[in-house]
Amino acid sequence: MRWLWLDRFEQFESGKSARAVKNLSLAEDHFADHFPGYPVMPAALILEGLAQTGGILVGEANQFKEKVVLAKVPRAVFHREAVAGQTLVYEAEILHMREEGASVLGRALVDGAVVAETEIFFAHLDRNRSAQMFGEHNFVFGNEMRYLLGRLASQAAGQGSAG
Repeated sequence: MRWLWLDRFEQFESGKSARAVKNLSLAEDHFADHFPGYPVMPAALILEGLAQTGGILVGEANQFKEKVVLAKVPRAVFHREAVAGQTLVYEAEILHMREEGASVLGRALVDGAVVAETEIFFAHLDRNRSAQMFGEHNFVFGNEMRYLLGRLASQAAGQGSAG
């Protein structure tokens, strides 16, 4: 099973930056256990939302031809908690893009206040080895991720024609 920690993209500049949102709802299973009576979004899931935002940004920069995986998180700082009822805004910016992967700066915000800051390195899997191990299918960028980007493109097209 795959989990998406993004609800939608609000902004997407190919090869540069992206802005996505996640509405935190008590209906989500993880709030029942983390922590009972005080529903806090787990820091690891905030990091995952940032990684998904950045990973999609990196993958789209290469038209999803590469299998992009999170390789390492050299820095992650959490400043405050995010709780059910709030909206997390994920911002990702590509710092460096190379053949072997990309470095992304990420921030998570609630009501404009920084909740978390991170730097994430994404690696492109070696095409020959990954094809042998996983086949040609791009298991990283499945239909859910493409759907999110499609919604963003539709929204952007609608705004462009309204002007």
